[in-house]
Amino acid sequence: MTKNADKKREQMQMFCMDDMVPKDHILRLIDRAINWNFIYNLVEDKYCLDNGRPSMDPVMLIKIPFIQYLYGIKSMRQTIKEIEVNVAYRWFLGLDMLDPVPHFSTFGKNYTRRFKDTDLFEQIFSHILEECMKFHLVDTTTIFVDATHVKACANSKKMRKRVAAQEALWYEESLKKEIDEDRKAHNKKPLKDNDNDKNPPTGGDLDSEEKIPEGVKTQKCSLTAPESGWFRKGEHKHVFAYSVEAACDKFGWILGYSVHPGNLHDSRTFKTLYDKILLYHPEMIVADAGYKTPAIAHQLLKDGIKPLFPYKSPMTKDGFFKKYEYAYDEFYDCYVCPNNHILQYTTTNRDGYKEYKSCGYICSSCQYLNQCTASKDHVKLITRHVWESDLEASEDIRHTRGNKAIYQHRKETIERLFGTAKEQHGFRYTQYIGKARMEMKVGLTFACMNLKKLAKMMALKSYCNDLFLIIDEIINKIYQNLFPKEKLVLELGSSTNFVYSLRQDADLVPYHLLFLYSDIEKFFEPFRKIQTHMFINAPR
Repeated sequence: MTKNADKKREQMQMFCMDDMVPKDHILRLIDRAINWNFIYNLVEDKYCLDNGRPSMDPVMLIKIPFIQYLYGIKSMRQTIKEIEVNVAYRWFLGLDMLDPVPHFSTFGKNYTRRFKDTDLFEQIFSHILEECMKFHLVDTTTIFVDATHVKACANSKKMRKRVAAQEALWYEESLKKEIDEDRKAHNKKPLKDNDNDKNPPTGGDLDSEEKIPEGVKTQKCSLTAPESGWFRKGEHKHVFAYSVEAACDKFGWILGYSVHPGNLHDSRTFKTLYDKILLYHPEMIVADAGYKTPAIAHQLLKDGIKPLFPYKSPMTKDGFFKKYEYAYDEFYDCYVCPNNHILQYTTTNRDGYKEYKSCGYICSSCQYLNQCTASKDHVKLITRHVWESDLEASEDIRHTRGNKAIYQHRKETIERLFGTAKEQHGFRYTQYIGKARMEMKVGLTFACMNLKKLAKMMALKSYCNDLFLIIDEIINKIYQNLFPKEKLVLELGSSTNFVYSLRQDADLVPYHLLFLYSDIEKFFEPFRKIQTHMFINAPR
C-alpha cells in the first residue's frame, strides 16, 4: 500500500460520469450507433401504466444481457457483479455511482413472465439489421449458410432412451407428387399410403415406464434439457447440444438464424432458415457439403437461386467402381456399366430414388464382378433421385469460372462469424434450459455482433470525414499562400471537395492553376481507396 492510498480513498471530488468513460470506448460507440427508444414500442403492450409498482426501464432490461453477450460473461449473476464496479457499464445503463444495480434474477423473472412466448428478441435483431441496411453496408446477392453446435445445459449421464421421433420432411408433399408422376411415366401404380406416415411416432413420453418394443428405432433424450439432441463432439466425446443455423452476406453481416436439436441433420433444418433469408431475394446461396442434397438443390433452382456446393467424395467402398463410372443415358433412362452392359429401370421407391438393376446372369461371368458388386445374386443396383438433375445442375454451377473463389469466402464470413461468437461472446455453451431461451440467447448475441460492427464502422466513418476535412484545409491554405491574390471557390466538408470545386468553378479560377488538376486528382485517389477498403473490411 502506498503512502497516500488512504488519503486518495477518502478524499471527496467533483466529477462528471461522462468524463470517466473513454471517448473511444466500445459501449460509447454502441450507444451512439442506434436510438434505443425503439424498445419502448416493442414492449408497449406488455406493461400496464396504471396498475402495480413502477417497473424497471425496459431499455435497461435489454441492455444488461447485451453487456453479458458483448463481453462473453458466463452468467447473469457475474454480469451484475461486473456492473456494480464498472463505470462504463453503469454509464451505458444510465446509472450513476450511487444507484443500486438490479438483482441478477430480474431479467430471468421478466423473461418467464413478461417476455415468454413472444418474438421480442427476434424483433430486436431485425431492427438492428435494418439499421445496418440503411447505410447500404449489407449485400444480399450472395448469402453464406452454415450451422454450429452449442453445448446445452444438460448432464450427459441423466438421460433415457425413447422412441425416435419421425418428423415429416419439409419437402415431403412435393416429393410424393414427383414420385407419383415418375411412376406414372414408367407405367407403375402409385404407392399406397404407409401406416407409419399417418401416425408417425412422436418420441414417446419421458415419464412413461413402458418397455420399448424390439426393432423400434430409439434415441437418447436428456432428462434436464429434453429439447436438446445427443451430438457427437470429436471422436470419443458425446454431449447434448443445440444446432444453431445462421446466414450472412459476404461482408459478415448476420441476416438470420434458427435453433434446432443437435442431433438433426443440416438438410432437415434448412427450410426454417431458408424461409427467412428468402425475403432478401438472394442470387446465390453458398453452403457446405451437409446441404448438398437433391431436395435443397431442387428448391433453390425452383426459386431462381444458384446453389453453390463443394465437391463431395463418393461414399463407396474401396476397390469398387464409383457411381460416376456408370454412364447414365437420359434418352433411354438407363445406366451403362464399365463393361458396356445395361442397368434397366425397375421401380421408384418411397424415398424418391429410381432403382436400376443389372442382369445377374450376365454379371456372373463379368471380369469386373469383384469391382462392381458384392451381391449374392450378382445383381448391381444403382439409385438415382428424381431430383438428381438439379443436383447435377449445381455441379455445373460449381465448375463455373469464379465460383470456386466465392466458395473460399466461407472461411472468411460464416466460419469467422462462428469463431468470433465462440471466442469473444460466450457461444460455446449455454446455461439456459429450453429451446426458447436458447433462441433468445442466439438472437441477442447475433444482434450484439451486428451492432458492434456497425458502431465501429460509424466511428471509422467519422474519423475518415475528419481526415478529409484536415486534408482539404491543408491544401486550401497551401494554395492561398502560393497565390494570395487569386480567388478560390471551395466548399470544405461537403460532398464537393477541393478538386470538384476546381472543376465546377473553373471560370472563377485562373488558368495557370488548372494544370494542377490532374496532380490533385492523383493525390486524392489513394485516400478514396483507403476509405472504401476500411469501410468494407472494418473490424468486427
